[in-house]
Amino acid sequence: MSISTFNRCWSKVILETLVRHNVKHVCIAPGSRSTPLTLEAIRLQERGKVHCHTHFDERGLGFLALGMAKSSNSPAAVIVTSGTAAANLYPAIVEARQSGEKLIVLTADRPPELLECGANQAILQENMFAHYPVATVNLPKPSQSYAAKWLISTLDQACHRQFVEKGVVHINVPFAEPLYEADVNEIDEHVWLGPVRRWLGQNKKWAEYQEPQLEVLMHEHWDDWRTKRGVIVAGKLPQGHGMGLKLWVETMGWVLLTDVQSGVEPTLPYADIWLANKTVREKLLQADLVVQLGSHFVSKRINQFLSDFKGEFWLVDESPKRIDPYHHIQTRFNAKAHLWLRAHPPLRQKPWLLEAVALSNFCASFIEQQVGGSLNEASLAHHIERAFPKNAALFLGNSLFVRLVDALTKRTENYPIYTNRGASGIDGLIATAVGVGIGANQAVAAVIGDMSALHDLNSLALLKKVTQPFVLFVINNNGGAIFDMLPVDVDAKNAYYRLPHNLGFAEAASVFDLKYARPYTWADLGSVLKQAYMRKEATVIEIKAGPNDATNLYKRLLEQISFAVIGA
Repeated sequence: MSISTFNRCWSKVILETLVRHNVKHVCIAPGSRSTPLTLEAIRLQERGKVHCHTHFDERGLGFLALGMAKSSNSPAAVIVTSGTAAANLYPAIVEARQSGEKLIVLTADRPPELLECGANQAILQENMFAHYPVATVNLPKPSQSYAAKWLISTLDQACHRQFVEKGVVHINVPFAEPLYEADVNEIDEHVWLGPVRRWLGQNKKWAEYQEPQLEVLMHEHWDDWRTKRGVIVAGKLPQGHGMGLKLWVETMGWVLLTDVQSGVEPTLPYADIWLANKTVREKLLQADLVVQLGSHFVSKRINQFLSDFKGEFWLVDESPKRIDPYHHIQTRFNAKAHLWLRAHPPLRQKPWLLEAVALSNFCASFIEQQVGGSLNEASLAHHIERAFPKNAALFLGNSLFVRLVDALTKRTENYPIYTNRGASGIDGLIATAVGVGIGANQAVAAVIGDMSALHDLNSLALLKKVTQPFVLFVINNNGGAIFDMLPVDVDAKNAYYRLPHNLGFAEAASVFDLKYARPYTWADLGSVLKQAYMRKEATVIEIKAGPNDATNLYKRLLEQISFAVIGA
């Protein structure tokens, strides 16, 4: 058998193993060394086992897969060639590791005899992603001396570890030439596959692990603790895990602080704003117990409260990872939030902190008054639910806008919200949002800043691949407005932090043949959105904003609320 044909046999076993671990999407970058993997992925697509997606930019491709993993709740695979193509996946791998998303990265490699000898496009790829993957598999050059059973069980173990721990699996796959002209008729019938041919004809994993029966037990002193003054802080939660939390908290009379990523309708909206009030914050710190559900809080004020709280602290999360950056002495529950709530029945009580209720209610009218009726960055954040239909998902980019939404939005509808808040970078946000839409086969409204859009400009090409309505809002405030919050000299801030670019996005949309609009009023926006959500394609909507408008309003709200005197 030729080398090229056996390369394909080897690749077939790899990809068949991944399919049995629920991989439905394979994202492929062009390249020669990865040909055996690419052609076998195409064969799987022809058999209806996977969907293949392409992009010319490996960095964007990694984030495309990340978005698919987020919305499909299953691993997404990436295939790239050797060299810096593999290195371009690093930002997506970092984000996936930090946020616990399941990526499987297949990096084709030169064989060992071509490393460190001046061969073209040969870099040191083994373990190149260091500690970021939950499992790294450095495969040998394909050889019939390795049993197919060994290859399957090795990959099966890595995928199971990913299932348990969540995160990234890196599989480095060296191939010797020739890479082309394989005999397709010989692949499926090759003698090397004989011992696993029966398994290949089935749709089952190599090893079936029994799921642990983990029952969430009530805290032994819950009957006492539930009579005390409590605060529930809900951070980023998987969809549905915050179910019943609002009613539970209202029954208990406790204070509920919610992050925009929690998926929970707040009982006390605008917490990031009203927590700036020193009087209310000091009373909140007198709570007997704080229970944190989830992690990765956007709000600076909520993070400050968690940092300053010194009392009894409980943490509930299904991951065993440390997610308390303030290192409280704590009671840890490894459980899903809604199952923890079910195991800890509430006791009907009156609210213990009425000042927070009054201040939250005051913020509602106060924010509306300050934001005004014009279309701008702050008003879009405040009225974000007017920007997409009920059947759509919302993707929020990083930096200023996600903070504005977290601070100024009162969530009233139940819709999925996606973010890249693991590493909180501006890499690949367009690509991730496209992946979210494709993975869920759902309409998407994505809102990112101008610097984020420029950083991921190549991924505008991916917008041509969407098959559901997709609206990309680009908030153009001419630079990194988030840095306006920093106490840095104005001239230095402008030249070295904000980096004004004086660019618009109409021409960029034109280059990628995308529909584009720049509305000036809410009425204009409403008309544009009505058309955009009727089309199963993408529309770029640019919202122009003054460089300091939103940050000035944000700072003004915080300052005025901090001195507000509100009667309970």
